[in-house]
Amino acid sequence: MFGEFKIDTQIRNPMEKALKIKLLVLFSGLAALSWETIWQIKSSLALGVSAWGTAITLAATMGGMCLGSILMGEFLKHRNPKHPLRFYAVLEIIIGICGLGLGFIFAMIERLDSWAYAIEPESAFLVHALGIVVALGLPTISMGATLPVLGLIGRQFQISIAILYGLNTLGAAAGVLLAAFLLIPSLTISGTILFIACINFLVGMAAWFMSPQESLALREKHNADSTATVTFSPQVPLKASYLIVFITGFATFLLEVSWFRSFTAAFKSTTEAFAIMLSCVLLALGLGAQIAPALKKGRVKLGHLICCAGLAILIITPIVERFDLFIQVGSESPLQLYIQWFGITLFVIGLPVLFLGSALPWILDDHSNTSNWGTLYGVNACAAIFGALIGGWVLLPTIGFARTSWLTGIIIVLGGLYLMSRRKQLVFIALTISFLFLAILFESGVGRTRVQGTNLLPPSGPVEIIEVFEGPDATLSVVEYNQKQRFLFIDGFIATGQAGQKGKLGTLHYMPWMGHLPMLMHPNPKNALVICFGTGQTANAVRNEQPEHMDIVDINENIFRLAHHFSANQNVVEDPTVNTVAMDGRAFMRRTDQTYDVITLEPMPPTFAGVNSLYSKEFYELAHRKLGNDGMIAQWMPFHLVTPHYSASITKTFSEVFPNTIMWIDPPSQTGILIGSKNPNADLTTSFPGFLRDIQRDMSADEVKDAIFMTPQQLSEYAAFGEIITDNNQLLAYGKAAYLYRTISNKTSDENFELMNKVLGQEAEK
Repeated sequence: MFGEFKIDTQIRNPMEKALKIKLLVLFSGLAALSWETIWQIKSSLALGVSAWGTAITLAATMGGMCLGSILMGEFLKHRNPKHPLRFYAVLEIIIGICGLGLGFIFAMIERLDSWAYAIEPESAFLVHALGIVVALGLPTISMGATLPVLGLIGRQFQISIAILYGLNTLGAAAGVLLAAFLLIPSLTISGTILFIACINFLVGMAAWFMSPQESLALREKHNADSTATVTFSPQVPLKASYLIVFITGFATFLLEVSWFRSFTAAFKSTTEAFAIMLSCVLLALGLGAQIAPALKKGRVKLGHLICCAGLAILIITPIVERFDLFIQVGSESPLQLYIQWFGITLFVIGLPVLFLGSALPWILDDHSNTSNWGTLYGVNACAAIFGALIGGWVLLPTIGFARTSWLTGIIIVLGGLYLMSRRKQLVFIALTISFLFLAILFESGVGRTRVQGTNLLPPSGPVEIIEVFEGPDATLSVVEYNQKQRFLFIDGFIATGQAGQKGKLGTLHYMPWMGHLPMLMHPNPKNALVICFGTGQTANAVRNEQPEHMDIVDINENIFRLAHHFSANQNVVEDPTVNTVAMDGRAFMRRTDQTYDVITLEPMPPTFAGVNSLYSKEFYELAHRKLGNDGMIAQWMPFHLVTPHYSASITKTFSEVFPNTIMWIDPPSQTGILIGSKNPNADLTTSFPGFLRDIQRDMSADEVKDAIFMTPQQLSEYAAFGEIITDNNQLLAYGKAAYLYRTISNKTSDENFELMNKVLGQEAEK
């Protein structure tokens, strides 16, 4: 496409050149959101997955764009550059160059973070923030600086800045989908970085070579514009404009926080789900910017448009609350499922976001001063930061996502009312009260009388909500159901549970054995690490094996606050030998100087966003370094959640770092556990020194030995059917594993066992 740009000596077709400029802006937006996807992955790998980490990345991104826009606007305020396209070209090339250095920069930040944590743990947050600012500062400032430059380009070629802004946003919507569904799965992270940088370079070069191709007529027009006084009559006064762009920026990100919490419970927390949700928002924003000039010419009032956005938010909130009730999460055709998600999401949220998204470009189009363009965009970006932070850390934990949406709708309406006459205000106030009444009337009771995802439980008894925490990380819910069985829901997903009155829940029997097994196989386990707490049954089993010290690490501090609701953990978090840490497990291992005898972990499903980092080769190498000479590690093997190829891939990756590994199958649940030893000579099939400890367990030594399903040699044969999972390929998060997760059924475990039994049969024949 970029090859079509030719270096002419004059403009033969101004419309053709305008089209090419629009294509440049579209591709620039595509690259920008692709970079944001990469930044989030890189920052989470370097500094850990956390709500604060996401917030810092967002703040650095939006803050940099805010600063860049304001600085460039002021720089160009008293200048009228002859070739604004060359400014644009330089900014795009800077963004591309910065992208190529991401690997080196984040590696330095990771080492700095570990160093700072070892000296003073409380300083880790500051290092995290400063590291992200350093990594993203220059590229985000450059991105923000393109906005006032786009205004000059639009003025030079008679293209509305609203149109250019909208095209950039539409490109961003495409970039989110492209990165998640094509680039990262096909090219890996490093290949995607190179591809996106090439887009920036091509856009920059095309813009540079287009710039000198002025006709004499255009040059004369530019000279005339340079000496003429630009006059305009904005529909919205400047002070009111600042208020409106602040409110709309604040509200847009506040809505993303609240809506995405419900969408996540419906779609489950996979990377493609987040990509679809974000692309729908960006698409609606981009379309809003595209129609803004036409709405202005049609004499539509901006205040009316903003009020309609607020009213639409109120009326669709009851639908958003119930997304988990009518959204399908599994299908024989995941592509068809994704299209359905995209269509339904866009249909529900499209109209209010479109109305909301027209405000900023509408106001930008009202002005012709680069300083105003830069400052208005900067205020909007800055407000977005506040919206996300206040939504995640203040409103969601206190009033829940539904009421947060109501409040957002009301705030937006108030912004619209500010631009109206008294008579119109009364009309919209009456409509707002009516729509708010309907939203309250049809509220689903999420968090109080209903928990999203409980419709997935068998219909054999009522659900009693024990406690709910809505926080910046996730929504955690404890429900009691059917003979006092209790379940822990994380964003609508049944994460774990415990037995009811009639005895043990067979499907969860493996959980304590995630703790018992590695402790039994170690000759003298003194220090243990449990990553991911859940209901605490694994941690309690480790504690019962009598280590001297145990660290329990979970990404969400609220998980520990819910521990007392699960009697199966026997108040393990209250034990003085136990230390609980709210942190990403991988980040904790990298930061601590502690060496462990046993590490055991059962993360969320491997296909969920961010979880690939706990199944990658780099993670296992880190665990290897943190284990003592006889150290043992246990890893959950979710046969029911991944297809045979990806079960084999997890095995291959694990055994690549821990060659001395066995597969143990829990008899009641048929759940797999990989158990590896750092000692290559350790006997994992017959030696269980821990049985010398006088501890009550529900399986004997012979039963445990009989449950060994694959020896190290057999596992090596099985692993040949998989591939290595790395931080770079993101195989479980962005590969076909996440795609195929949508096709899983009750047959998935059977398919996994068929492959393993085939391997065992071939071994027997040998």
